[in-house]
Formats: sequence, C-alpha cells, structure tokens
Amino acid sequence: MRIGYARVSTADQNMHLQQDALEKAGCERVFHDTASGTKDDRSGLSEALAYARQGDTVVVWKLDRLGRSLKHLVDTVSGLHSRNVGFQSLQEQIDTTTSGGKLIFHVFAALAEFERDLIRERTSAGLAAARSRGRNGGRPAKLTERQIAMARRLLSDPVTRIDDVCRTLRVSRSTLYRHLHQPNTSTL
Repeated sequence: MRIGYARVSTADQNMHLQQDALEKAGCERVFHDTASGTKDDRSGLSEALAYARQGDTVVVWKLDRLGRSLKHLVDTVSGLHSRNVGFQSLQEQIDTTTSGGKLIFHVFAALAEFERDLIRERTSAGLAAARSRGRNGGRPAKLTERQIAMARRLLSDPVTRIDDVCRTLRVSRSTLYRHLHQPNTSTL
C-alpha cells in the first residue's frame, strides 16, 4: 500500500498540489498536517508512520515536507527501513524500494553523519578555546569568593546562626553549604 503524507506550514496555505500529486502517485491513504516542519509533534506524520506496515511505501511530495533537518529525515527513513517500509519523494525522485534510491539515501545519511561530526568537533574546539581563556561556561556562581570568605568568618563564631548568614547573603542553605564545601581558594 502507498501511504501519502502532506504538510503545509500555516493555515493560509493549502495542500491541494501535494494532495493531487500523492493521489496521482497511487496513494490510497493520505495523512495531513498544518504545522511548521520544526515542530516535533506532528500528529499526521505520527499517524502515517504508525499506519505503515511491512511492504508499504510512505510517499511525500517533497523531502522538506517530511523532515525538519537532514538528521530528522535520515532517522525517520531509517526507522521505516528497519520495519521494511519503503520511502518515496516525488520531487527529488528518491525511492528507497529501488537500489538507486537506496544509494541516494545512504549518501544523505553519510552527509548527515559528517555534518554531526563537524558540529561536534567545532563545539569541542570552541569549548577548549573558551577554557583556555578562563571561561568554563555554565551558570555563574551565586556567591563570590569574598562572600564565601565572609560567610566562613561569620560561621566561625559559634553564636552566628546559619539562617542569619543565608538571609544576609540572600541564598538558600543548600547554596551556602555547596559553596562552603568547596576548597578555600580565597586569599582575603
């Protein structure tokens, strides 16, 4: 069975062109979505993928109707392939039920993996460069070294209560304890 999937981004657009092309391609059932391609939750796509059975082919008018990114597209088609469900894109003339279509799809998958590796390498290099400049990333510390030193001095007096120090520094007990248990790097 050939199962179609059509998507438009806004309610102002219509999907007549996609619907006609999918019906002409022999789709017996067509699922629809009116949602941005960047949304994870597209009920029509979820229904189409769940409806597809072994030996079926999911058909889209154009690749960008199915996947919000190359990675998402590769993951979706790989999921179909693992269930022995074919995939066809009418505009790009990709059909994973043929050997040529499988080759094109594997090239896409290799490009997606290459893209992910490049992003990972650039991110690691950027983080290393930032660390070498003294930037560790993450959320800034709630207390400065000076405030931690002051809290230690106040708490060295047995009369001072922890709640009073927390109120003075405007932090919770857990935050104060977390900072107090760090090594004393202050020279104040």
